[in-house]
Amino acid sequence: MARLTQEQITAALQTVDSGTGGIDIVARRWVKDILIKDGHVTFTLEVPAKLGPHLEPVRAAAEKAVHALPGTVSVTAVLTAEAEREKPVPKGGRDRIELPGVKFIVAVASGKGGVGKSTTAANLAVAFARQGKKVAMFDADIFGPSMPRMLGLAGKKPGSDGKRVFPLENHGVKVMSIGFMIAEDNPIVWRGPMVMGALEQMLRDVEWGDLDVMVVDMPPGTGDTQLTMSQRVPLAGAVIVSTPQDIALLDARKGLNMFRKVEVPILGIIENMSYYLCPKCGNRDDIFDHGGAHRTADELNADFLGEIPLDLKIRMTSDGGTPIVAAEPESPHAKAYMTIAQRIWDKLNGAAGQTQRKAPTISMGTMPHAHG
Repeated sequence: MARLTQEQITAALQTVDSGTGGIDIVARRWVKDILIKDGHVTFTLEVPAKLGPHLEPVRAAAEKAVHALPGTVSVTAVLTAEAEREKPVPKGGRDRIELPGVKFIVAVASGKGGVGKSTTAANLAVAFARQGKKVAMFDADIFGPSMPRMLGLAGKKPGSDGKRVFPLENHGVKVMSIGFMIAEDNPIVWRGPMVMGALEQMLRDVEWGDLDVMVVDMPPGTGDTQLTMSQRVPLAGAVIVSTPQDIALLDARKGLNMFRKVEVPILGIIENMSYYLCPKCGNRDDIFDHGGAHRTADELNADFLGEIPLDLKIRMTSDGGTPIVAAEPESPHAKAYMTIAQRIWDKLNGAAGQTQRKAPTISMGTMPHAHG
């Protein structure tokens, strides 16, 4: 296989017209962050904000130009706008991403990694589907996309008609993830603007159709992705996943309070890895303590949605691409997820009569910007 170089890629991009007076995109200095890994190419096109909505054909042409180079396996070009730092974000949000066919969008989040957030999100999505809902899973964890594997779609690619992307589907759930675009073992080394651009493109360019609920698997923590999704996407609410340990609960509090600060309703807290039930003797062991998430929910005036035990089957079924709700629907673990999904659905519909949530007013000028 021919070895790609940045010089070759730059030369190919010099053939792409910017659509602004016959000047190419390299001469315009729009091309940033060219990364090459085993034939997989990513780069960003950082364009003036006012031109951004009109430059999707330029982005597509840039991908096509690089894809024609010998040795290219895949190309991902992310279109992002230059930040207008001198201006505050207009009241009501900036360039909202509207998904008119989606009734409810629910973020599944955690304050820290390793608490089983993605496993919980996958099982909740399948639970909604088994309850007869039209469901989609949006994998917003750009640096650690796990939904292709957890939902049995690893190695597959979504279809496209050149304008829209068609999500893959399994277990009754439509799925979109950056993991479909990039090899599973290929690390994503992107700056903040590229991440935000990729999230926005996956949301806008996918043919979601009519959905009752979209489950969003958020990355752990309280960073750029959480703020962008909260400000730009009409989230109906957030579900916080934690384990019973004190350090996990401390981070869960931070996650919950972040969503409250940006005016996203808290649907409740789930305690994962809550206890271990011996399959042979039936003895219950609270390995990581027990009940901490319930107490935290009470202290923070949030609903406690339920507890999920620590069980090898839950991990194995998710790693195998068939979450336990689909693999063993009559098991106690699957029924626990089903009960939690029903509680979330009831809360969503209880809030449906309220006024639609407005985007929080967040001045980006008060926040740190990504730098090269």
